[in-house]
Amino acid sequence: MNFELTEEQEAIRQAVGAVARQFDDAYWAEKEAKQEFPFEFHRAMAEGGWLGITMPEEYGGAGLGVTEAAIMMNEVAKHGGGSAAISAIHINLFGPHPILVFGTDAQKAEWLPRLVSGEDQVCFGVTEPDAGLDTTRTKTFARKVDGGYIVNGRKMWTSTAQVATKILILARTTPIEECKKPTDGMSIFYTDLDRTKIEVRRIPKMGRAAVDSNATFIDDYFVPDAHLIGEEGKGFSYLLHSLNPERVLVAAEAIGIGQDALARAATYAQDRVVFNRPIGQNQGIQHPLAEAWINLEAALNMTMKAAWLYDAGKPCGAEANAAKFLGARAAHKACETSVFTHGGLGYSKEFHVERLLREVIVYRIAPVTEQLILSFIAEKVLGQKKSY
Repeated sequence: MNFELTEEQEAIRQAVGAVARQFDDAYWAEKEAKQEFPFEFHRAMAEGGWLGITMPEEYGGAGLGVTEAAIMMNEVAKHGGGSAAISAIHINLFGPHPILVFGTDAQKAEWLPRLVSGEDQVCFGVTEPDAGLDTTRTKTFARKVDGGYIVNGRKMWTSTAQVATKILILARTTPIEECKKPTDGMSIFYTDLDRTKIEVRRIPKMGRAAVDSNATFIDDYFVPDAHLIGEEGKGFSYLLHSLNPERVLVAAEAIGIGQDALARAATYAQDRVVFNRPIGQNQGIQHPLAEAWINLEAALNMTMKAAWLYDAGKPCGAEANAAKFLGARAAHKACETSVFTHGGLGYSKEFHVERLLREVIVYRIAPVTEQLILSFIAEKVLGQKKSY
């Protein structure tokens, strides 16, 4: 097996890093303090063509795979932007996947180039207050009428809805009691986010204040037939196509944050002198840092394996889930270790590692919990009976 990046992949890493380094710690600290979306960063990534890295060239994209997207997002995460930088562009890489795979030629021609160029931003209306990870219990309902659907429902944790122009909505089109399987009867719509008819309420949260999360209220919202993606009632199966790529990207992103935090800790350990010697000369400091590096590298290898499997058209569910599990844990521990290495200054905002710790925690929770990943592995890999 060859673990080296190709020349093209290395060029991607360097070019993305060059963009990311234009936005320093002060920029991201200001965005967090003002709770302001990083429009300048988003624009720079769009101008570099990076928002369409996985999109076909005919729609303005680069036509590359999940492997290249993972390399890109890992690099984005390594330069101080944390989950704010990541979340500003993340949904462009997996959110439009149902459009790409199941949309009509007309839909793809109309919608995808605008996402690639950054003219449109899309938010993801899937999670609900009472459904959580049990997507089959989605209550948002799209009732068929002449020319389209009337949609009513509530969504939670809708990221970027304060700035998005489009929303991808998962809604039931057939009541669950009328379906043969709970996963039947759901449909996906890609439509305008009209704030005069869709209410978006920002959720105060622990980290990533620069990129909004929201409660979204949809009341009697008309969505035209032309905004239905694929076949009515098949929406859940369409979502499944994007789950493994998303897990791979989330893993790469979390690892990048951990790598950033670890690099900051290693530098501080070299520079900070106590009792006439750098604190990094002490094994009590060295060993946790070394262990963090080991865990991050192991998680990164699993992530790249999962990405390779996906791009090769091979089954990768176990590897993608394992990558997300390992990446999130390794990154969280690396950020925690970085704060402890900085001591009291790690608790201050001056060195930014407390921000990275706050922002990395979400990767252990979303988009799928560690417990569900373990249940998946136990059932699908180890042959145990389903536990939930």
